[in-house]
Amino acid sequence: MKAPPALSVIGWSGAGKTTLVERLVPELRAQGLRVGVVKHSSDPHPLHRPGSDTARFEHSGAALVGFATPAGVQLTVKDEPAKALLPLLGRFADAVDLVLVEGWKEGPLPKLEVWREGLGSLLAAMRSDVLAVVTDAPRLPEDAPEGLRRFGTEELRNIAEFITHLARERAHEP
Repeated sequence: MKAPPALSVIGWSGAGKTTLVERLVPELRAQGLRVGVVKHSSDPHPLHRPGSDTARFEHSGAALVGFATPAGVQLTVKDEPAKALLPLLGRFADAVDLVLVEGWKEGPLPKLEVWREGLGSLLAAMRSDVLAVVTDAPRLPEDAPEGLRRFGTEELRNIAEFITHLARERAHEP
């Protein structure tokens, strides 16, 4: 099954990516979207607590390791995100209308950048896949691409409408 539309929310550490995603989910739900969220990290860290049963299964070479509790199910697939994530999301196309991926600057998805002055240069100035920037700065830096959409950090409804339009447009692409 075709993967649901997905969008990466990128930015430098401390820019407010997690806060934005956390605040956007209820806004997107209010617009009728079922939203999935994936956290991407470039830091290599164990997905299973060292010494746990699931860590032992992973160490044994299992291609898929699951952890199921009354609160839900977590699955680990041993593959790089670009190969594993999008096909895996396709399995959940009936459950979600949109997936927000926090992070994954180098991933193949269209991007929404969260930018704060003083944390680093504007990523959109170097990346053509950034569709819009969310910032608390009064204006974007001079090296911002012409026509790049800018949202203030408090414009949650407008950001959600932008994402909703994008998701619905992409859902109809072949």
